[in-house]
Amino acid sequence: MFLEDLSPGQIFRAGPVTVTAAEIIAFAAQYDPQPFHTDAVAAAAHPLFQGLAASGWHTAALSMRLVVQAIGHIQGGVIGAGGELQWPRPTRPGDELRVEVEVLEVLPSRSRPDRGSVMVRITTLNQANEAVQVFAPRMVVPRRPL
Repeated sequence: MFLEDLSPGQIFRAGPVTVTAAEIIAFAAQYDPQPFHTDAVAAAAHPLFQGLAASGWHTAALSMRLVVQAIGHIQGGVIGAGGELQWPRPTRPGDELRVEVEVLEVLPSRSRPDRGSVMVRITTLNQANEAVQVFAPRMVVPRRPL
């Protein structure tokens, strides 16, 4: 898929993937070792989380896996150029995550005729259809060769 194959309003989907407590703890132990990610008892006492919660970075990594499943057929891969990331609610053990990738804007480059940029909104939803992550990145996408 090239820049010319994308248009605002298109939606791509992938998932679900189930998150386990063991995965949450293992990821956090290595990358985000805070008690509300690594210790169920400490997490239950936390005033904000009130239970074991996945690191936002764990949610982001799982979401990226699903994004590649949804739109990984973009020529050259899924190449990000920055964006805004939000975690409106925690990912919990047992959550089944899926992503929806909505194309918001498609812009051919003025200075690089071989590519363009695409603004997307990637929403990661749990089994209750609640957003656990919303990421609005700009991606670099090649144009179809002439």
